[in-house]
Amino acid sequence: MPENNSQPLRHAILGPGGVGGVLGACLAHSGAAVTIVVRPESLAQYPKTIHLESPFGKFDANVAVAAEVPPADVLWISVKATQLDAALAAIKHPESIWAIVPLLNGIDHVALLRSRFGAQRVIPGTIAGEFERVSPGRFVHHTPFAFLNVSSAGRSLLENTFDQLQKIGFTCRFIDDEPTLLWGKLVFLAPFALSTTAADKTVGEILADLQSRSLAEACVRETCAVAIAEGARVSADKVLSGVAGMPGSMRSSMQKDVARHNPPELDAIAGPVLRGSQRHGIAVPATKKLVAGVEARAGLTERRLA
Repeated sequence: MPENNSQPLRHAILGPGGVGGVLGACLAHSGAAVTIVVRPESLAQYPKTIHLESPFGKFDANVAVAAEVPPADVLWISVKATQLDAALAAIKHPESIWAIVPLLNGIDHVALLRSRFGAQRVIPGTIAGEFERVSPGRFVHHTPFAFLNVSSAGRSLLENTFDQLQKIGFTCRFIDDEPTLLWGKLVFLAPFALSTTAADKTVGEILADLQSRSLAEACVRETCAVAIAEGARVSADKVLSGVAGMPGSMRSSMQKDVARHNPPELDAIAGPVLRGSQRHGIAVPATKKLVAGVEARAGLTERRLA
């Protein structure tokens, strides 16, 4: 534990895309010391003042920039799941990091990080909202909400940080049960990401189209069934109610990746559902149909998930 938890923590952000950029800007705006970790080739040109446009306000925030993860109280990992292995090369001295909080989509990254850095150091978290990097150091937060949930194991370390983020506009919670923490996001994310990407429609367009909506709702129920079998406390009805309340213009990051011809996080997002369905003998035909639609749109039909 840092010696004086009443003082602002030292935060490092590995992965300054939409999520990492918005979080880093808000942390720096709250007075915390923030280092943005970028690729070595980007170091010289990366701005040391980053800009955020958000329903929470528009502001500039001063940060440090480095190509390696510096000594830090908290390392937030917010890279795409497809970029995780390469990004971890920037962690040269893990012993100088007090806690690692991964905010990646999916489930499986937690075990990978714990195997490499130790179970006590890795404190899982999730974040929800529509966040976008429009250029290096410039970020847009589109949704009127930003939900940040972290395992209760991080409460003593992050309680003051959560208080500061909530003053800006975040909704922050500590979650006691890890399966509920991780699957609680995935039961929203998987149907939303798969549906919007397979059809290339916004969430409003999905809900307005009877066939698309029916398939998405079936995927919600299948994903929740797998989550419950995995030990999570989730409710399909609550998920469906939450999806119905999303901004109609909202698009998934997977949908944007496919549109930009970037590899989608298909294994990270759909893989736990499909593999869990096999373990527990749960039929997931709607999820498989949506996965096939994403693979076809992204040109991944030769690497189909099981």
